[in-house]
Amino acid sequence: MTGTALAEALGAAAAAGPLRYVITGGPSSGKDDLIEAILDAQIPCMEAEPGREIYRKHRARLGRHLRREDRHEYSLEVLDAFISEFTRHKHGIRFFNRGIPDGYGWDAFFGLGPTPQLEQANRIYRYDVVFVLDPLDRFEDADDVVWAQDREIRRVHELIVQGYYDAGYEPVFVPPNSAVERLDFICANLRLPKPSRGA
Repeated sequence: MTGTALAEALGAAAAAGPLRYVITGGPSSGKDDLIEAILDAQIPCMEAEPGREIYRKHRARLGRHLRREDRHEYSLEVLDAFISEFTRHKHGIRFFNRGIPDGYGWDAFFGLGPTPQLEQANRIYRYDVVFVLDPLDRFEDADDVVWAQDREIRRVHELIVQGYYDAGYEPVFVPPNSAVERLDFICANLRLPKPSRGA
């Protein structure tokens, strides 16, 4: 249940222009659990990560995991989905499940440079705050088996972080705590009241 103070703060923000906050990090970062905690607190949040569903669609069509040669088409489709999510948000606070600059890190992992479309989108569509989750020691999604080696998880995480720096952001790093502790940390950083929680 959303606390009264938080509900009032969200209501006041909803009367103003859009505020867009990104939640990102490498595989096994606990992002799904944090997104669930944000939704449980009735804070506006993008639930599904567009890249996962698009990845599954491409994998089903190809009959295998995506390779380097498949990434260009995939990346442009993911970028279009993120632009659509960005532009649909018009008022108040909203958290985003990854953001446009994630594309820099994922493409770099596959040895690809940023596309002109990604560079243009980064200039036009800017987020207010980026929160990076440090990795946890577990997998969240069946597709995470692609990144089963620790060094690959760390590498993807580092490239995503570097991508946000390259895109002109100064990310806020969220310690690897429980989802509710992470949400409290984020609320404190944004000067929002913490969600109230039952016993």
